[in-house]
Amino acid sequence: MKRRNFIKNTTMATTFLGFPTIVPASVFGKNAPSNKINIGQIGCGRIAREHDLPGTWQHDVARIVAVSDVDSKRMGEGKELVEKYYTKKMGTPYLNVKQYADYHEMLADKDIDAVIISTPDHWHSQPAMEAALAGKHIYLQKPTSLTIKEGRQLVEVVNKTGVILQLGTQQRSSEQFRIAAELVRNGRIGKLHTVRIGLPGDPSGPDAPAMEVPSNLNYDMWLGSTPEVPYTEIGVHPQNGYGRPGWLRLENYGAGMITGWGQHHFDSAAWGMDTDLSGPRYIEAVAEFPRSGLWNVHGDFMVKAEYDNGIVMLTSGSYPNGIRYEGSDGWIWVSRGSYVASASDPVAQGKNAKALDASDPKILQSKIGADEIHLYKSEEQHGNWLECIQSGKEPISAVEVGHRSCSVCLISHIAMKLGRKLEWDPIQEQFVNDPEANTHLSRSQRAPYGTDYVKI
Repeated sequence: MKRRNFIKNTTMATTFLGFPTIVPASVFGKNAPSNKINIGQIGCGRIAREHDLPGTWQHDVARIVAVSDVDSKRMGEGKELVEKYYTKKMGTPYLNVKQYADYHEMLADKDIDAVIISTPDHWHSQPAMEAALAGKHIYLQKPTSLTIKEGRQLVEVVNKTGVILQLGTQQRSSEQFRIAAELVRNGRIGKLHTVRIGLPGDPSGPDAPAMEVPSNLNYDMWLGSTPEVPYTEIGVHPQNGYGRPGWLRLENYGAGMITGWGQHHFDSAAWGMDTDLSGPRYIEAVAEFPRSGLWNVHGDFMVKAEYDNGIVMLTSGSYPNGIRYEGSDGWIWVSRGSYVASASDPVAQGKNAKALDASDPKILQSKIGADEIHLYKSEEQHGNWLECIQSGKEPISAVEVGHRSCSVCLISHIAMKLGRKLEWDPIQEQFVNDPEANTHLSRSQRAPYGTDYVKI
């Protein structure tokens, strides 16, 4: 089915999903129930509550109708959060949000048009692939995948099905990142030669004894394709509250900050370097890893990536959190400024408050002419996704671009682990003449979970 027709056909079939019998027409107007995009939320943790749900429900065309989580407590609190929001907005009990302990049942619900996937990193590619195969549009939190192989599998399925997938690399919808990239692409700092990216590392943690699995957590499904290991709370997520979860600091489930924030900054840097659909030719890195305790992702590090166009990209925790483009005629600095996606974002705000700066103020005052390069403009990442579902237009953070920026994160992590310079072929997506490095492009998957077990 052509994706521009998908939302039209699905909304015609949509039921009222728990609406009161009589709702005044004035409540909806042009956004009547038949015009809404019915959305299911997969994963009800910190990033869903603080970023993805508020980012989506602020747009009137969206209607959050279902939630899913392997932790029944979090799922129930997610349902409560959504219903409370809509009740306050509408002034009346508005919607009975459905709950699905298994997201596969949500994907089988024909009343749902789209899903937001805000799960731990090791649970990104598989549900996204399955959602695409079910004909659901997808908003997917970064990183795109746990491995290069998973990312390519996801790209192929999304391209095959034609659904709209938007990556949660929301810096593309932040004006300062677009302005910086446009100025660089249009030569305002001369020939670009160096990009410096600041990313923090993670600390080591305490030892953590095995604990009894909480009755509200389906721990086997939470582990998914990763190895079976004893449960401990700081290795999963808090049972009380929504603080920064411990899984972010375990390599079974991700790679630490190189993927956690790395995809944001590598994605934005690629925009300015005009390398959206390629990658570096050479990659090398050094990193410190914990010698004790449960957490095992990288701490302090330095990555050097060399591109065929002559640009060198340096990434380290020793740089301020942001991106600095350096050219033959000056430099441009860009960061999130005071913006945070969640309360626990690891940003030193006092040192990172300036969103856009340059070696000469005149660079930032420069206007981009009508015949120059103008980059994709989006006001808000979730809103852009919803607009593209309706129009069939490609979103600002499409799946191939997301896969490519994630790939830079993943090969950087491989270089950290191997500690030597690697040659990367971005076309074949393989390391050149390096069988050992290529073994890191995929991971074994614990059946029945994982992208290798998705029926395509």
